[in-house]
Amino acid sequence: MLLNELPNGALATVLRVVAASTDVDAVALRRLGEIGFIPGEPVQLLRRGPGGREPLAVLIGDTLFGLRLLEAQCVEVQAA
Repeated sequence: MLLNELPNGALATVLRVVAASTDVDAVALRRLGEIGFIPGEPVQLLRRGPGGREPLAVLIGDTLFGLRLLEAQCVEVQAA
């Protein structure tokens, strides 16, 4: 399952970060890893932006991030 597929408030564990499309480059994937999206890390999708779209408010560890949909589609998770 991908991070963007979680319902609001859902808890999960990061499995891996992968390129979801050709629009995502290695720099974006490395950035996700650097900010904490690494295998085994707990993550929570808190809520979506206006109209249920972007940005996605995501809690990884103790840090809150706003992700674009394209970035969230790169994070494979296992729901808790």
